[in-house]
Amino acid sequence: MSVNHTEAKEILSLTHNLFRALTFLEEVIHLRLQDHFTKREHSSSQPAFQLPNFQLDASQDPFTRFVVQSQLSVEELIMTMLALAAHIKPSFFERIVAEYLPDGGDFPAFGGAKGQNYRHILPTVGTALFILAGEDYERRLALMDLFDGQSYLLGSKIIYTEEVKRGEPKMSAKLLMDEDYVELFTRGRIVIPQLSSSFPAQVLRTQLEWHDLVLTHETKNQLEEIEVWVRNNHTLMNELNMSHKFKPGYRALFYGPPGTGKTLASSLIGKYTGQEVLRIDLSQVISKYIGETEKNLANLFDKAENKGWCLFFDEADAVFGKRTNTKEAKDRYSNQEVAYLLQRIESYNGLVIMATNFKSNVDEAFLRRFNSVIHFPLPGPKERLQIWQKAFPEELDFENDELLQELAHSFELSGSAIMNVAQFACLQALEKGNMVLSKELLVQGIQKEFQKET
Repeated sequence: MSVNHTEAKEILSLTHNLFRALTFLEEVIHLRLQDHFTKREHSSSQPAFQLPNFQLDASQDPFTRFVVQSQLSVEELIMTMLALAAHIKPSFFERIVAEYLPDGGDFPAFGGAKGQNYRHILPTVGTALFILAGEDYERRLALMDLFDGQSYLLGSKIIYTEEVKRGEPKMSAKLLMDEDYVELFTRGRIVIPQLSSSFPAQVLRTQLEWHDLVLTHETKNQLEEIEVWVRNNHTLMNELNMSHKFKPGYRALFYGPPGTGKTLASSLIGKYTGQEVLRIDLSQVISKYIGETEKNLANLFDKAENKGWCLFFDEADAVFGKRTNTKEAKDRYSNQEVAYLLQRIESYNGLVIMATNFKSNVDEAFLRRFNSVIHFPLPGPKERLQIWQKAFPEELDFENDELLQELAHSFELSGSAIMNVAQFACLQALEKGNMVLSKELLVQGIQKEFQKET
């Protein structure tokens, strides 16, 4: 497949700073190797090795935004590029080392390992320590903090170290990058996995706009608070250094009868804030086997961490309901699931929306921890009239001008029920070739909706 001129420019724009950073890594490795072999050849002391600085060019590509927003130190930038290098240039490390060992041979000080199917060098913690500290072992020990779970890159699960065999030093662990971040930095986007048992979620999108959703003034204002958080949270937590005072993430509960706009509102929040909204399939999360529900939830949250995804749990009380007295073993394990979920949601640094028909079904321990609890009531006559008016194409007419107002005042319906009536009436009108809708036809559709509830 050929790449046209416009696509080529987009690719160059996307990877410009990425390749500059890779070139910087190569320069740093050369400097370290030159320093290493010079000191081995000459017993006289050499000047202390200094890491050079690196400045990014102005750009809005994902890699540049990540480096700038994360405020990476030069050591963290080098770690990032070490984990990413093999995905861009497979022979990156072999080619550099070969310049200093033209006759071949092992170079244990450099570290590195082979993958199960990948035959080129993969960097290890030892590789990073050698590049950053050489044989300065005090400096190496000081840098070990970069490779524990409290550091930014590993704590955020952007980079991880592969588990080593018991008894082997941690420096032999491979230094790897989360595959989603590889996609983001090299392709500009994260490809969300398909719904499966290992990823029980689907992307929730809509073609509608905010003006298509009719809500009360109070509900609209509360939804705007969520958008304010999405737009300003990074600045608050990082630039204003409030991450030690405020909990990460945002938790919202949407409650109200079916068909009142909870799911659509979640989709629109994602659409207008540029976030992907993932609807969690609880049927694939909840398991009858002890410990499996927690495992499924852990996999989901680990995958979503730091991706900017909104997790939407519909009918959330199925798994987040009230805890029970531990009369039986199954009650104890059920309570453990709730407690575990509470802990994961509080540590998740993104947006979590839970939807339920009844607020009273949700455990009070959860309610206290929500940033906002938003009621989606059944629409009143005024809101119902707006929904009726928005529901039909302009090409259709009504037998009298007061028909929709009469329906809005006479029948208590949810927004989704009104849309179902409108779809039924439109299809019947098209089938009969009559573009004027009668009260009789619309009432027939309304009766069909009421019959669903009996």
